[in-house]
Amino acid sequence: MNPTLLSRYRSTTGQRLQTISLAVSLMTMALTNPAVAQEKLLRTLTVTGRGVESIQTTKTQVQLGVEIQGQTATSVQQQVGERSSAVVELLRSRNVEKLQTTGIRLNPIYSYENNVQRLTGYSASNTVSFRFPTEQTGTLLDDAVKAGATRIDSVSFTASDEAIASAQQQALRQATQDAQKQADAVLSTLNLTRKDVVSIQINAATPPPPMPVLQSREFASKAADTPVIGGEQEVEASVTLQISY
Repeated sequence: MNPTLLSRYRSTTGQRLQTISLAVSLMTMALTNPAVAQEKLLRTLTVTGRGVESIQTTKTQVQLGVEIQGQTATSVQQQVGERSSAVVELLRSRNVEKLQTTGIRLNPIYSYENNVQRLTGYSASNTVSFRFPTEQTGTLLDDAVKAGATRIDSVSFTASDEAIASAQQQALRQATQDAQKQADAVLSTLNLTRKDVVSIQINAATPPPPMPVLQSREFASKAADTPVIGGEQEVEASVTLQISY
């Protein structure tokens, strides 16, 4: 064989042998390295747990206002402003929470006779919302009507911010425990053992919306005592665990 060709053949053969040797070494390391072997054999189970915590509502969210109808826009707006100021002054004197204006309206009123539209007057309203302890809300509503309020648009119940935050934490604990119990039930049935938690996902731990109990209602000038009774809220949470076995 030509010496030059022979030299090239030996060089190529040597490189191939080195490549094969390196591949065998890498396979040997993968089989003997515990970390690599564990990664290849890692088996996981994914479970989602749910937690629900019931708490007593102690606050009442109220939306009320003043609505007046009259002949001119100026007169009805003035009357609404005077009555609304009196209502707001009362609410501030009782130290209500989260007091804010939620709506101001001034609309024309029309009548229709023989397909003819005629302006007959104006309607003006001013509404506010606030939060107050439930056991005191009935008396406050009556006093607000006496001060000038003519309508109550909504009443809903909610727990305090502190109670909701505490319930969120408890619901998350319940959801986590529920997920672990589900994993144990499945794995024990298959004669497998739960090992490490590989990943954790908190899906939800949000406070519920206030519980609505009363829709729009208009009051006469003389109102009877108004009973206001709260209830319970449920705070829900869910947690997803990926567990190795």
